[in-house]
Amino acid sequence: MEIRYGAHPNDVKHYDTQKLREHFLAENMMVPDQISAVYSHYDRVIAGGAVPINNPLTLQTYEALKAQYFLERREIGILNVGEAGTVTVDGQSFTLKHKECLYVGKGSKEVVFASNHADQPAQYYFVSTPAHTQFPITHFAQEDAQPMDLGTLENANQRTVYKYIHEKGIKSCQLVMGLTELKTGSIWNTMPSHVHDRRMEVYFYFKVAEDARVFHFMGEPTQTRHLLVGNHQAVISPPWSIHSGAGTSNYSFIWAMGGENYDYTDMDLLKTENLR
Repeated sequence: MEIRYGAHPNDVKHYDTQKLREHFLAENMMVPDQISAVYSHYDRVIAGGAVPINNPLTLQTYEALKAQYFLERREIGILNVGEAGTVTVDGQSFTLKHKECLYVGKGSKEVVFASNHADQPAQYYFVSTPAHTQFPITHFAQEDAQPMDLGTLENANQRTVYKYIHEKGIKSCQLVMGLTELKTGSIWNTMPSHVHDRRMEVYFYFKVAEDARVFHFMGEPTQTRHLLVGNHQAVISPPWSIHSGAGTSNYSFIWAMGGENYDYTDMDLLKTENLR
């Protein structure tokens, strides 16, 4: 598990491309037959991926957690961006098809990831946040996630937002998680932009073509920077940073938040003409 420390916005003003990527981009999230994870000091969020092919993969604890098992003091949201698979929690099995979500609450001791077929593996993306209250294990199909259509084709931002873990969906302690799909011909997300100083966010991009990239914009509203992001890569977005993106073609991404505020709509909107 990689450890990523927090960075002051005054310091980030002086980062070059390499240093920005070192601090905020997680490039190797989906590694065959491995669980990969990144621990961010922003709200103690852990983001990771599990790609079981030849054998099931068990989510182990890490030295940095100082816990007997991974979910001793944490909760986790799991979203499958691959083919069908099974997640087993303390002996109880759940089948997750493409773009289906499983929430597992604090106190569950064993989480095992498996694929139904080795030649068509599941690809599990997960985000975990600290938790002080236990909520029940909950499985959502994509159609359960309150799809919300936003944007227009004229503005190249026609998209559908699926909210899985939030105050009116799957109950959690502080984790908020969902998925956004851009329509063909649309490339922009989260414009006009915003910040929410009460919580951080992680963006995981998928369905990005091999020869395509997403320009992920970050930084203070008047000190914007960008990261070039490929398929199955994630961006750690600090609470003080904007988080918008534009791709060389349409794409999808999973957003997840942890922090002080559980309200999905809590954001400080910014006028595009004021960005610098």
